[in-house]
Amino acid sequence: MDIGLIIVGDEIMSGKRQDKHLAKTIELLSARGLMLSWARYVGDDRPRITRAIADALDSGDLVFSCGGIGATPDDHTRQCAAAAAGLALELHPQARDLILERMRDVAQEQGQPFEPDRPDNLHRLNMGVFPAGALIIPNPYNKIPGFSLQHVHFVPGFPVMAWPMIEWLLDTGYAHLHGGARQVERSVIVFGAMEASLTPLMEDIEARFSGVKVFSLPSVDHPQYGRHIELGVKAKDDPTHAFAALCEGLRGFGARLGPEMVR
Repeated sequence: MDIGLIIVGDEIMSGKRQDKHLAKTIELLSARGLMLSWARYVGDDRPRITRAIADALDSGDLVFSCGGIGATPDDHTRQCAAAAAGLALELHPQARDLILERMRDVAQEQGQPFEPDRPDNLHRLNMGVFPAGALIIPNPYNKIPGFSLQHVHFVPGFPVMAWPMIEWLLDTGYAHLHGGARQVERSVIVFGAMEASLTPLMEDIEARFSGVKVFSLPSVDHPQYGRHIELGVKAKDDPTHAFAALCEGLRGFGARLGPEMVR
């Protein structure tokens, strides 16, 4: 099952805030032997958000969407999710109860009476208006939930909320996927060679060794190695034989080899 990430918000597109979700999601997946297949950034534009969500629903992928599920005028994700799925929006009863519980907690903390019918509190219930049939995602930070449609999961843009919610999803509904993308990598630093001249060797290794992928990471200004290529192989099983063949081919090419790495 491929895994995707949608990040929503004008503040990301304009540079007012730097995205932190991509790196953290990769980290959370890697810790569970999983890998991110794609990521998509979208500003606060309803047609674009709707298309991104529709694509995610159609993909069959496991997708996390971060941002835009609040109840201010620049939050559109809930409405776009409903439009993408062809569903009506409705107040989720469990989300309503959790939001009311949060209101009660805040009132108690502030020493104020709990007034659920106050206009601002009634507006807060909009944060629990989700596409019909959605399942809620618990929010351990402030109880205001996210929601799920099939394999697409919508969480807030705040990292302190989003990341525990993604972890909860990975460890409950998707625990059976853990380890599915874990791979072993073996690579070597190559000096004095160009990628184009090494391409036939890379293609030959992939053709000879089933399940092995070759990767090439060139660098022009590395602080330790200077201009070089990190050339390697990766596979679910031990790629030792493929790596040995790669190194043999490099030596035959006359390339100068540096340190080897295993990940």
